[in-house]
Amino acid sequence: MIKLKIIVAGAKAVGKTSLIRRFCTGKFQIDTLSTIGVDFMTKNIKINDIEVHFSIWDFAGEHKFRQLFPAYCSGASGAFILFDITNKETFLDLEDWIKLINDSGGDKIIKILISSKADLENQSQVSEEEAIQFKNQKKLNLYLKTSAKTGLNVEEAFQEMAKLIIENSLIKCPECGELIPKELIFCTFCGQKIKI
Repeated sequence: MIKLKIIVAGAKAVGKTSLIRRFCTGKFQIDTLSTIGVDFMTKNIKINDIEVHFSIWDFAGEHKFRQLFPAYCSGASGAFILFDITNKETFLDLEDWIKLINDSGGDKIIKILISSKADLENQSQVSEEEAIQFKNQKKLNLYLKTSAKTGLNVEEAFQEMAKLIIENSLIKCPECGELIPKELIFCTFCGQKIKI
């Protein structure tokens, strides 16, 4: 089993907690309370016969909590960066979140841009073209439209995150076959030297 720490970032009320809860429990709550500081959930999934354990860190979007953010970024393998399609301000706020992640040592982690509340497409203030252009400009790994209410692309977002991390960050030990981070010199499972 591989363990992946995922951080979920974005402005207040973009749907971070709803996305995580939908993924972890399969349920949508209309009356989700704002996260105070940081929240945490876990879930296991299987990707191509590989057991993946997600520990998902949900950060409060309010400015007063952002000073806590760098401390929780340590050891993260990936980040979901969310904006609410019905609120242009949350899209404009993405720049700050990406800077916070990169400044906290997350410049090399997998980053997926998520537009939330796809079920409210008729109230959208941000076009898909704008989102794709931003994703390309910031060199983010992927862009997905989601809805925690309908479940659209929620499971897929986490599956894609796991696949991207496995492809980009891990290698198979030639001795024991376990997946380990590419930057390691010795396998953490069998002790075999990987790099010369």
